[in-house]
Amino acid sequence: MEVTSAMLQPAPATVAFCLLSYRPDHPSGIERSIAALIEGLRQLGHTPLILAAGPAQDGDDAEPGLIRLESVRLPRPAINKDVLDALANPAAVRAEVQEVLQRHHVDAACWGDTLWGLGYLGAAPPGTRTALMVHKIRPAGEERWLQALKAADVVCPASDYLLEEAIAAGRDTSNWHVVLNALLMPPAPPPIGERQRLRSQGPIRIVSRAEPEKGLPQLLEAMPATWSRPVELVLAEADFEFWPGMQTEVMDACRQAAARRPDVITLLPALGWRQVPAFLGQAAATIISSIEPETFCFTAAEALSAGTPVITHDIGNVPLLAGPAGRCVPLEQGAAALWEATANLLDDDDAYLQASQAACDRITRYTAKASARALLDAVLPDLHRR
Repeated sequence: MEVTSAMLQPAPATVAFCLLSYRPDHPSGIERSIAALIEGLRQLGHTPLILAAGPAQDGDDAEPGLIRLESVRLPRPAINKDVLDALANPAAVRAEVQEVLQRHHVDAACWGDTLWGLGYLGAAPPGTRTALMVHKIRPAGEERWLQALKAADVVCPASDYLLEEAIAAGRDTSNWHVVLNALLMPPAPPPIGERQRLRSQGPIRIVSRAEPEKGLPQLLEAMPATWSRPVELVLAEADFEFWPGMQTEVMDACRQAAARRPDVITLLPALGWRQVPAFLGQAAATIISSIEPETFCFTAAEALSAGTPVITHDIGNVPLLAGPAGRCVPLEQGAAALWEATANLLDDDDAYLQASQAACDRITRYTAKASARALLDAVLPDLHRR
């Protein structure tokens, strides 16, 4: 029998993601990763769902596949203890998750995290394929991490960097399949003339979540007294934090640093996911000042998609992501070295344009459709034969 192209199209599938903190435009990388997978699944003709904690929030209707769980309700912001308290009766949570997945005839359940994504609970109904989405390699002896790895049919790290980290840690990665984080917007670099104008006149723009490991107060404090180019910092507070008041501390420290240089530094409110690439596209450069390794870094990828060079420390995935489209400096040299590298790049017209022109080529792999297809290939390998 002749095989036609229509016969090779996969049967429509329903794929559910679980992340308790999820809401549209939430300033967090895992949420952004799931949003792109949802976008890609819809482009491929499949049905995505997302399970999150209650209560309902304004803006939920922006994601028609969002389902709020009644058995898990969290304050905002929440810390790990709040999640563990909400999961004190795991039988009730497991029962509701299984009922939702069965009611919607879900083919695959993707746990967005070990704890916040319920990966450790093993809550999928019998016969439902499962994937653990990995955005951080946990300590080898962490019990919930081990439970989540054991419960999942496949493990899907969000970057090549994460897979390499797992291998270096001695983890058995035989059932690991990389599902790259993806961008919601296609590359849209400005014309070369506009990019040349931005090199000489554009601001430094930074988009970040208010987290100590982002190194933002240190970056602002290290700004040279002679720095005169505008610096615009979009600082967003998430629905989670590591300890109560963490984000307030970071916000206050950044405000204090900005108050010492009001002639240069402007703090701006949070942006929606689809607004970030255009915002960064009108920058001369962006600085990723993280003092802990980033395992992907959406804002770096979004800047590159707009032809904007990235300046960072020599740790984590960002140097691998940016390559010749940016500059990296040793972490031990501190935040002052980031300003020096930025100034040097902006002062060199040829080097700057080479970095800008290399930017878009660095992120061609990170499309929503390609990542969704990789997820389906990993968690539903028999989809084409159904």
